[in-house]
Amino acid sequence: MYIEDKSQGLEGDARIGRVYLSKSGKSYCYRGLRFQTLKGSGYKANYFETESGDHYWISGPRKDQNDRLYGGNRGVIIDADVKDEYLSYINT
Repeated sequence: MYIEDKSQGLEGDARIGRVYLSKSGKSYCYRGLRFQTLKGSGYKANYFETESGDHYWISGPRKDQNDRLYGGNRGVIIDADVKDEYLSYINT
């Protein structure tokens, strides 16, 4: 999944990594953080981190690599455990 921190503005730190669905199916988990949906009430964000309240954009990665809201993939970090899978996905 594509995960971008929106707490500091429209373009924040961004990663492509493996996100897990919680047991209840109502939140996502990534690197020890838990995210719940904003149910359409966020500005340029669709999830919030439950402990800090920071807003994030979480979506599936795009084949054209224009994952950022305003295009491009500049500065997006790809987690090592998904790099091969991601490269295979965008090159098919």
